Amino acid sequence: MRHLIDILDLSTQELDQIIAKANDIIDNPGEYSEKCHGKKLATLFFEPSTRTRLSFEAAMYELGGNVLGFSEAKSSSSAKGESVADTASVLSFYADIMAMRHPKEGAPLVAAMNSTVPVINAGDGGHNHPTQTLTDLLTINREKGRFDNLTVGFCGDLKFGRTVHSLIMALTRYANNKIVLISPMELRLPSYIKDTLDKLNIEYIESESLEAVMPELDILYMTRVQRERFFNEEDYLRLKDSYILNPEKLTTAKEDLRIMHPLPRVNEISTAVDKDPRACYFRQAMYGKYVRMSLILYLLGIE
Repeated sequence: MRHLIDILDLSTQELDQIIAKANDIIDNPGEYSEKCHGKKLATLFFEPSTRTRLSFEAAMYELGGNVLGFSEAKSSSSAKGESVADTASVLSFYADIMAMRHPKEGAPLVAAMNSTVPVINAGDGGHNHPTQTLTDLLTINREKGRFDNLTVGFCGDLKFGRTVHSLIMALTRYANNKIVLISPMELRLPSYIKDTLDKLNIEYIESESLEAVMPELDILYMTRVQRERFFNEEDYLRLKDSYILNPEKLTTAKEDLRIMHPLPRVNEISTAVDKDPRACYFRQAMYGKYVRMSLILYLLGIE
């Protein structure tokens, strides 16, 4: 039995296999419509979510399976004080696979340690979001055709951005990638991730200016400044508009740049950018359903 708690739980070969299967699902959806007939996915979402939760549910339904679960902590027994370990133990009797989102780092790992079915981390605090990383990798694969020899800029909240942390670690698996970190001082990438980049001899630079690095980017990964991760409103209000991408800032960008965003966006990308053919964040959201279909099949051992 396998779980997916951290993107590094998967080997490079497994990543490539899951991406390849997702591409085949896109090309041949009818062949997968009954692959999970009789199987149940439990979605345990202790934190608000739109795309992740609904894409998991859509993925299981399109595989011919069923879904049960809850979409907020107050509608679960955690509101009565039940532990994550006990919730996972009980839900193992009702479902064949579980997807958990939780505001506390490490909660999905606790669930996995107490579950008799596969557990998927659907986001734990500011730590990891491996299925978003699989979504991002499928997007890069379809939009750029490769995972190596890329200059990838991450812009915005790099301190609390779990999608950023997971994707950076995934990109370290592939050759000759350069990481460009664009953020205010207060929201810089955590030192433990930079230490890992140093140990792996991954080239990276830090910049407070998006315009200064724009011309060299193959991919620009925008993120929102996350209000829910701040301890006080004053700091959030001071930093929330640090970077706003608009058409003017794209005048020096490469013609084949791809602009990604895990969504939801607030105002960090102007709606005028949506019409730019380089913007692929809505396609990125669509790819999330297909890669989660592939992952569910992989963890359930269904060929």
